[in-house]
Amino acid sequence: MIGVEAKPSRSFEYNQMVKRNDNLDADKIASRVQLIAPTVGRVGKSVGAINCTEPDAAEVDFLPSEVAEAIQASLSPATQRAYADDLANFERWGGGVPANPAMVAAYLVHLAQDCRAATLARRVAALSKAHRAKGLDDPCKSEIVKATLRGIRRQIGTAQREAKPLIRDDLFAVLHRMGDRPKDLRDKALLLLGFAGAFRRSELIGLDHADIEPVPQGIVVTLRRSKTDQIGAGRKIGIPFGRTRWCPVRHLSDWLDHARIEGGAVFRSVNRHGHVADQRLSGEAVSIVVKDRAEAAGFDPDAYSGHSLRAGLATSAAMAGASTFKIRAQTGHASDAMLARYIRDGDMFTNNAAGAVL
Repeated sequence: MIGVEAKPSRSFEYNQMVKRNDNLDADKIASRVQLIAPTVGRVGKSVGAINCTEPDAAEVDFLPSEVAEAIQASLSPATQRAYADDLANFERWGGGVPANPAMVAAYLVHLAQDCRAATLARRVAALSKAHRAKGLDDPCKSEIVKATLRGIRRQIGTAQREAKPLIRDDLFAVLHRMGDRPKDLRDKALLLLGFAGAFRRSELIGLDHADIEPVPQGIVVTLRRSKTDQIGAGRKIGIPFGRTRWCPVRHLSDWLDHARIEGGAVFRSVNRHGHVADQRLSGEAVSIVVKDRAEAAGFDPDAYSGHSLRAGLATSAAMAGASTFKIRAQTGHASDAMLARYIRDGDMFTNNAAGAVL
């Protein structure tokens, strides 16, 4: 059953999590975000945002503040923070906006000493958007920068570090080692729901009690917004009753009943005394739960992350013979090509071509 109001608490867990931009003060972050999606106003102020072209001065003269707010909202807060960090990194190296192609190329060569190809691509995207937003020529479109990036990719490769999927049997081993303390009840529900729904960290921590609807077959979870749904179209995911002792619906109900949650955030902080707070868990806290619980079960915690639940469901479902159409219905991937990134090595021996002939 889905319970009553959460107990108040004075101490919270995970409330001192280090954010990626804690070393930048608010004014510096805001100024760098303005390079990406600046305020629109009188003629002479810079105008621009993602997917926007630079309008003539006459078109932006005295645009209302609502337009400025809309342009600012064209970037998600997470993207703004990431780009602010990218621009800060460029400044620390000695660069600045505007930059010429030779400067950007030299910066990329410097980054290649420690960064992966995916990080380089994001740094380039941030610099490109910063220049376009200010109505400047984009140095990242030059052949010098493109050729440099291609050369670096050939030298360092493009493989990305991927979190190991927490497949079904490993998840069950993790759950088996857990007790019945309040934090255990929460973490069981978090791991099982995250796995069954193939949820991202941000989707899990964003869930509210109102997003969960009991139905005869289990529950329906409504995602109001997600990484791939920034405009809030929403998506419904069915979580059926489980056939094993690790039923995600039952364990979610156990957590909500214990925490007496009837509204607000589903997954909340629990202090060392077992008191449930009103504070919503952070995305970083989800990763810590996965790593800590994996380590307690004897697995290497460094191999796992919050994304292991999502990858684990996709991989486990493929191993069990589920169709890619049904897996995508759960994960929300638009194509089999995108889903293939999540069906990891655990599926390499399922219907293996060599196994069919040898």
